[in-house]
Amino acid sequence: MNRRRPLLLTLAVAAVALAGCAAPAAEAPKGPGVPAPRVTATAAPAPAAQLATAPMPRSKPVRVRVPSAGVDARPLLDLGLNPDGTVQVPSVAQAGRIGWYDKGVTPGETGPAVLIGHYDTAEGPAVLKDVARIRVGDRITVTRADGTDAVFRVRELEQVDKKAFPTRKVYGDTRRPELRLITCGGELVDGHRPDNIVVYADLLTRAA
Repeated sequence: MNRRRPLLLTLAVAAVALAGCAAPAAEAPKGPGVPAPRVTATAAPAPAAQLATAPMPRSKPVRVRVPSAGVDARPLLDLGLNPDGTVQVPSVAQAGRIGWYDKGVTPGETGPAVLIGHYDTAEGPAVLKDVARIRVGDRITVTRADGTDAVFRVRELEQVDKKAFPTRKVYGDTRRPELRLITCGGELVDGHRPDNIVVYADLLTRAA
């Protein structure tokens, strides 16, 4: 069974799928000390198919490490879909954690595994507060429930208006194991971050 197909079928409203990763207007992030998250769009060539690392069997992610952004988050949250078909995001109380979209593949399987975390909330900076420090070539390590590590190399970063969210690019089928790390960006507008920051990464190595 293709586990990825439901993603594009259920994400017709993906333009607002991550609208919840900013605080509601009544709960705008406190204080002036949280600057607008912004990344410069950069990309590297995709790895040649013959050089791509072989996919891993399905196993839930339990820990995520992004050294360049100071992230070491565990355990991960399981995120599904809201009643309106949008992707769930961690709650404000879970701002220090990262969630995995459990309707898709697990990190290391063929396809795009999707991880989501807050940049900030009404309580201040959150788990991905240093997302702007991530660069092409950096590594993201995902530890899985079976005890293996899936190590990904960042290939691309982009910042997009939520109204123009690149649904197919983020959630569409791929021929190799890939990872998406998503958070919010942009200057606050009525208490919301208007953009999404998307980090794209390819499986580099697998380790027991």
